[in-house]
Amino acid sequence: MPPSSAPVPPPPHQRRLRAAARLDPAALAGILLGASLVQAWLAGRLDLLLAPAFHLLVAGAGALLVAASGAALVQSWRRPRPLRRPRQTALLALVALLVMLLPPRPSFSLLVANRSSAALEGLTAGFALPPAERSLVDWARLWRSAPDPAGFLGEEVRISGFVLERPDGSRSLARLVVRCCLADATPVDLAVRWPEQPPAVDAWLEVSGVVGAGPEGLEVVAASVRPIPRPSQPFDT
Repeated sequence: MPPSSAPVPPPPHQRRLRAAARLDPAALAGILLGASLVQAWLAGRLDLLLAPAFHLLVAGAGALLVAASGAALVQSWRRPRPLRRPRQTALLALVALLVMLLPPRPSFSLLVANRSSAALEGLTAGFALPPAERSLVDWARLWRSAPDPAGFLGEEVRISGFVLERPDGSRSLARLVVRCCLADATPVDLAVRWPEQPPAVDAWLEVSGVVGAGPEGLEVVAASVRPIPRPSQPFDT
């Protein structure tokens, strides 16, 4: 009996490789990029990049990118096409994957080092608030705008922020003011007379004390310094 001439089916691993080769890598990259945006929103990392008003816009754009790229992936499975710029696409997908697996951990002090101080005109000031309820930005606005800042001496202060090292080596308490996104973030800081050794740079603290007179103007004379976790919304808007 003559041997059968029917083609031998390829082994399973070769079938899987051929199936994977039919997928559009650009669509895969789009899915990863969109997923990284949604993941950043769910994990709260957008708080470090954008004002809250833009979070849903970014998350929605990420979801749409995932949906559109998913549809393109299905189409590439049904109708394979020649690949365009496969190396660039693979690099883009790799970057998106790394952002998801190894999210950035920004240093607020390093960010401030490249920014000028905030111009506080137009920001809401805490004139009507009791002293203990004024934020760090409220106090900075008051000290800069008051004709006689010495009138604040002795008033109670309770503020929070991150520790910033100034160019002269002293350490103050600071916040970043953001109007739109991290690109326009500008620092606002207050001089602090620490009760003990100055705390570590970038540490988030709640400081209670009174307004005192320092060598360069008003400062917070700290009576209590308490470490706090970084707030979910670390920026003032």
